[in-house]
Amino acid sequence: MNEPKVLIKSITAVARRNGGCRGSETYRRLAVQVIRGRWFSLFASFLIMAGAGATYLFGIYSKDIKTTLGYDQTTLNLIGFFKDLGANIGVISGLIAEVTPTWCLLLIGAAVNFTGYFMIWLSVTHRLPQPRIWQMCLYMCIAANAQNFENTGVLVTTLRNFPENRGVVLGLLKGFTGLSGAIMAQIYLAVYGDDSKALILLIAWLPAALSVVFVYTIREINDVKTKPSNELRVFYHFLYISIVLALFIMGITIAQKLVTFSPVAYAGSSTAVCFLLFSPLFISIKQELAILKNTNQESIIVSEVETQNLDHEQEHSKPSCFEYVFLNKPERGEDYSILQALLSTDMMILYVATFCGLGTSFTAVDNLGQIGESLGYPRKSISTFVSLLSIWNYFGRIFAGFVSEHLLVTYKFPRPLMMTLVLLLSCMGHLLIAFPFTGSVYIASIIIGFSFGAQLPLLFAIVSELFGLKHFTTLFNCAQLGSPLGSYVLNVRVTGPMYDREAMKVLERRGLDRSVVKELVCIGKQCYRRSFMVLAGVCCFGALATLVLVARTREFYNGDVYSKFREEKEMRKTQDSSL
Repeated sequence: MNEPKVLIKSITAVARRNGGCRGSETYRRLAVQVIRGRWFSLFASFLIMAGAGATYLFGIYSKDIKTTLGYDQTTLNLIGFFKDLGANIGVISGLIAEVTPTWCLLLIGAAVNFTGYFMIWLSVTHRLPQPRIWQMCLYMCIAANAQNFENTGVLVTTLRNFPENRGVVLGLLKGFTGLSGAIMAQIYLAVYGDDSKALILLIAWLPAALSVVFVYTIREINDVKTKPSNELRVFYHFLYISIVLALFIMGITIAQKLVTFSPVAYAGSSTAVCFLLFSPLFISIKQELAILKNTNQESIIVSEVETQNLDHEQEHSKPSCFEYVFLNKPERGEDYSILQALLSTDMMILYVATFCGLGTSFTAVDNLGQIGESLGYPRKSISTFVSLLSIWNYFGRIFAGFVSEHLLVTYKFPRPLMMTLVLLLSCMGHLLIAFPFTGSVYIASIIIGFSFGAQLPLLFAIVSELFGLKHFTTLFNCAQLGSPLGSYVLNVRVTGPMYDREAMKVLERRGLDRSVVKELVCIGKQCYRRSFMVLAGVCCFGALATLVLVARTREFYNGDVYSKFREEKEMRKTQDSSL
């Protein structure tokens, strides 16, 4: 945390070296360099991703939707499915990204986010007439879809800015998304108190505001002259800050469960969270200062690259469509076309893995509030479950990014095998809910959060490694398409109806029928036992499917996955030196 003092000394030294007016010029040039540089763009990416996880807060405010609008669990799970559907149908944002700049994606995402959540807030607070079920489903789908525009704009741009550390970059960015729920939970407690309806209003305006503020900061930058040799070490500095942030939030969450916090205490903890969240800015400024010093105060040439101009393909005689898609596929790691990738066997296996892995995880997350209620946990504990899930979601994403990258580079450990292990771990979390004991939901929240978080960075990295980066904007969004289908089947068609049947049994034992109660509630261990046994079995099947991908890609991962990008980097350097 000595970064600010070091920065002040470094900037002052550079200013004195230039003397007088030139010192003022140095400050101006440093400010320009920081704002236009890759590292400030990375810092802005962290902030946007820290606001892109609003869907993980559904477990906190879903009870308000169910109670105020008089829904049963099946209807609530249907709304939860449309949340998952919106969050994972990123094909639209991917196709838009193929033809528009990043700032356009961010503005669309901000508008979509605010519109969807604001309409939900108006409905829950009865500022609008009670909406029909299909309208609530539409509002939720629109709101959740906003994160795809943020993900596409930020992830793809940052990966192209740092192509040789894609696993690490993905882990960091998705890690901040994993922390998003816990961060916004602390802010809402400080600003709105324990009014969970107001949380919906917060997640309507805050993520949208972040995207608008940094709309021109997130862009692709080709700066081959100034790439630092210690790039990976800088990423580890970002990692350490994010770990401190995660541990602090976890500690303050536990403290809030044990001790009653005053409004001042909530404000203090929220301020500390915001300070830690903005701490990476100091590292970004330090890196840009080093670039300025290394070039002897000469102008830094930063050229923005239009994606559509990166690749100039030679004209060849074109094969038939069938031959092009199915027979003339490039080698793994080369740039696939969209159709070649989508119709490949490898992608089909990834569809199965996301159906089983992400489908079961989304189902668990969406039902977390009702799981706690059915087992007799107080509302305060349910908020703790959501915070724990969010924090360990972060640790899962960081683990998938940094650890899988280290194992891949050092030991040639394939990422698909890491996915297998993560899905097997998720099975254990589902079984802890199916067969609960005292405190088991806390453990299940940690396990499911960790495994849930690890799946997306692994999935995105695998897609980029197998199919290349040329159409990554579309392909990584398409790879997630199995998860909303899994969420619908497992959440709406399996878990919700099973819960309602158990709740009806409770009413029948009391001699009542559905018409006499506004809200259908099930209390007891039996409420989720059968459904989560099904989820555990489905998740285990997904783990077996990824083993097939491990066998198919064994030879590829035994080679040098990043050789192509090192060759391209050297080529750019050679071309630049000849100018």
